[in-house]
Amino acid sequence: MNTFLVEKNNLKVTSPETIKGVYECAIGNFGIPKYGGTLVGTVVHPTSNHKACKSFSEFGVSFKSRPGRLPTFLLIDRGDCYFTLKAWNAQKAGAAAILVADNRVEPLITMDTPEEDDAHADYLEKINIPSVLVSKSLGDSVKSALSDGNMFTPHFITWYCPEAFRVSKQCKSQCINHGRYCAPDPEQDFTRGYDGKDVVVQNLRQACVFRVANETGKPWVWWDYVTDFSVRCPMKDKMYTKECADEVIKSLGIDLEKVDKCIGDPEADVENPVLKAEQESQIGKDSRGDVTILPTLVVNNRQYRGKLEKGAVLKALCAGFQEATEPAICLTEDQNTNECLENNGGCWQDKAANITACLDTFRGRLCECPTVQGVKFVGDGYTHCKASGALRCGINNGGCWRDTRGGYTYSACLDDHSSGCKCPPGFKGDGVNNCEDVDECKEKLACQCPECKCKNTWGSYECSCGKGWFYMREHDACIGKFGAKLSWSFLWILVLALAAASLSVYAIYKYRIRSYMDSEIRTIMAQYMPLDSQPNTTGTHMDT
Repeated sequence: MNTFLVEKNNLKVTSPETIKGVYECAIGNFGIPKYGGTLVGTVVHPTSNHKACKSFSEFGVSFKSRPGRLPTFLLIDRGDCYFTLKAWNAQKAGAAAILVADNRVEPLITMDTPEEDDAHADYLEKINIPSVLVSKSLGDSVKSALSDGNMFTPHFITWYCPEAFRVSKQCKSQCINHGRYCAPDPEQDFTRGYDGKDVVVQNLRQACVFRVANETGKPWVWWDYVTDFSVRCPMKDKMYTKECADEVIKSLGIDLEKVDKCIGDPEADVENPVLKAEQESQIGKDSRGDVTILPTLVVNNRQYRGKLEKGAVLKALCAGFQEATEPAICLTEDQNTNECLENNGGCWQDKAANITACLDTFRGRLCECPTVQGVKFVGDGYTHCKASGALRCGINNGGCWRDTRGGYTYSACLDDHSSGCKCPPGFKGDGVNNCEDVDECKEKLACQCPECKCKNTWGSYECSCGKGWFYMREHDACIGKFGAKLSWSFLWILVLALAAASLSVYAIYKYRIRSYMDSEIRTIMAQYMPLDSQPNTTGTHMDT
């Protein structure tokens, strides 16, 4: 019976703390795995095209990392298309690796290439990023951790009607749930058009759409709903209704039953948990005051003050990110001045390899040694950075000396896990700035036999002998035809001498052993019968 072995590797999660650890993953049977090396990156779960069955260019999305930033590992959901197509779409979008999250609880399997007709797809041979399958539990944990980092949550302000006025016509028309949640009349006319309670219900519906969309891992759908509802269901056209809202919800693939369950019964004399939470969020906490002005923008639990213009608001949002974690839109020319463009920001750089430690941020710049093509540079980021670990020689030769002459190339970089630079054999120097050729002939390091003629070469030497002679490098000697014959004659003489010595030893051994055995036999026989060589004595012997 044949057993198929699933090749596994380790996936180390360094943050966040909730899922920090080392996990097993199964290596895909396509692409180019990083054998013998380490690939460091940041995991991203796409907000659209979760299964990567379509090209990300259709969604206007790119995962190509900026210079000096860590590469992107794309977390993709399993299903609906071949593993190879997922990897190809991720690679085209700029991802450095793909993590496929299993959609069922099972032992890890090997992701293979498709069979039959699809096995000959043109893109298969072009896949060069590593691909691995991770367990469903790990995939869910990573997606949950990523979703916890969402910064935007919409909130809706409501008022309550004092208990003494809840039976009034105004409270009944402007409030739901018996005066608990109210909004002003949108037309400021109680006799016609829509009432405040219609606004409260639609705001509640938006809040519930956001919750349901987040639960399904598609928070961006909320924006689609808000946009489509404003276009398709305007008040002026008398379309600001539940029926119109339901049509929009169904067109976006949102679970209408879950939304209605979240909304509950607006006429019931009970608390609505969603709107109750919204009212509680209006109350100031820590350094944030109460929300009393509409509209109000809160960033990282701090109220925004200033003009509600998109450029100003975007700057406020960008300032809320931890340095070096802001999205690319925060680093555009309209929002940010790139300090790395002038004198490289005072950071280390390697102009020859076009590598810099200057990292442009919204607040300014950071000097951090980068990671380039999976090779991590280490240093202070200001005065020096050097490549470390496996594959380091692939980036500017690891910062070591390297030269080519006459078709021969020598390098002071060792492409392994070691660090530093060392001149190769035949050279001497610091290994970084220079390695000078060693003159083996002048320094008498080789080719020193009497018949040898030494000639120094770059990185080595050539040793020759006179006519009819041959140089043996391992013995550093010249050997001619006569010498070879003499050597064979001497070998035969030695063999014959050894054979004669062996025969002599054998003869002596045989003689000695036979003499010894004869002596033993005679001794034994003497105990039982007299021998001719012994005298015959008679007499009586008595003990006293």
